[in-house]
Amino acid sequence: MVKKMRLDRNIILTAATEIADSHGLESVTLSALAEKLGIRSPSLYNHIEGLPGLRIDLAVFGLQQLRHLMTEAVIGKSGNEAARSLAISYVKFARLHPGLYEAVYRPQPNTNSALEEAGNALVEMIIRVLEPFQLGEKQTIHSVRGLRSLLHGFASLEQNDGFRMGIDRDESLHFMIETFLQGLRQ
Repeated sequence: MVKKMRLDRNIILTAATEIADSHGLESVTLSALAEKLGIRSPSLYNHIEGLPGLRIDLAVFGLQQLRHLMTEAVIGKSGNEAARSLAISYVKFARLHPGLYEAVYRPQPNTNSALEEAGNALVEMIIRVLEPFQLGEKQTIHSVRGLRSLLHGFASLEQNDGFRMGIDRDESLHFMIETFLQGLRQ
């Protein structure tokens, strides 16, 4: 007798993440996901709202995973050390999960409260890490936007083979982070 697989949202999102990270986000289809899980595609509809729903669920899952990794990186740290660790963990996430990272930043056609909530939680965590710099509310928001832009730009260029010069990428990442932190301190 064949044992029936017990599906839940986490199992589905983990399998979808594996497909996205291995073969790219475009490879995440309901048929590919069903095949990976050893089920028939219609069974997925008990847990997700079709491919558009899966894409939103993946983006939420990715934001939650990114925030978790960044939070782990800053525990017990503050100031420059916390900001540095946060930035490095962001790029680490993009390297470990290129497909999931793409899902996080792919524009979604519909607004979604879970997606908005996950994005806000990530931003709030970054704001807390930047609090020791005492920048004030407006400058903190500018700094969060600037940091995210730097890190996303770096991660995106790296994923798309945009760094072909013979200088170590991690050296460039550290240089960029230190330059940003110097700007915060001034």
